[in-house]
Amino acid sequence: MSESAQTGPAVPLVQARDLVREYRMGEQTVRALDGLDLTLHGGQFASVVGPSGAGKSTLLHVLGALDTPTSGTITVDGVDLGSLDDAAASAFRRTRVGFIFQFFNLVPTMSAWENVALPRLLDSQSLRKAKPRAVELLERVGLGARIDHRPNELSGGQMQRVAIARSLIMDPAILLADEPTGNLDSKTGQSVLELLGEVAHDRDRKAGRLVVMVTHDAGAAAFADTTITVRDGRVA
Repeated sequence: MSESAQTGPAVPLVQARDLVREYRMGEQTVRALDGLDLTLHGGQFASVVGPSGAGKSTLLHVLGALDTPTSGTITVDGVDLGSLDDAAASAFRRTRVGFIFQFFNLVPTMSAWENVALPRLLDSQSLRKAKPRAVELLERVGLGARIDHRPNELSGGQMQRVAIARSLIMDPAILLADEPTGNLDSKTGQSVLELLGEVAHDRDRKAGRLVVMVTHDAGAAAFADTTITVRDGRVA
């Protein structure tokens, strides 16, 4: 079926066409993305692999509206990211995308549930009102008994589960994970990858959720439904 004939859940969550991102380095212009084309749907767990400098992190940054394309088009969850001003890009990041990082990025002075609820606080909701949903998400990721623990009282795997719960608090359509198992042992990393798969395949979210993971680990990439290889700024 052609893309123009797709309706409902079949409409791509991510659609990039001839995507270019250039940077100036001294007198040189470097093309981190060089005419990249990509289509991804909700309900997918996609891994992005490739050599260092291939454009993987730049792609993730553009998908999350942390960076803007030099040319080409990219639409995420129906939003043309190239058309956003700074305020709109900030709102998009806050409400439509969940981020998961290698080093967790938790606030050390806050409890697990407070860290999960933090995006709601930044969206002008009180922590008290956000707590029930934060606790519900921590229970979902297997940390119901750790809601009042601070990061220094949790293992690496538990901290990453808190980060995953936090990424879900705004019910985003897309989760972007940058080396989410890079700081974990293999057994703990496997449990985190299985959880990311469950998040992507969540049937309770009718519109579907997309998880995009950048990784250098071939074993981690194998857990995904599809693997996207990026070389020289393009999908190989």
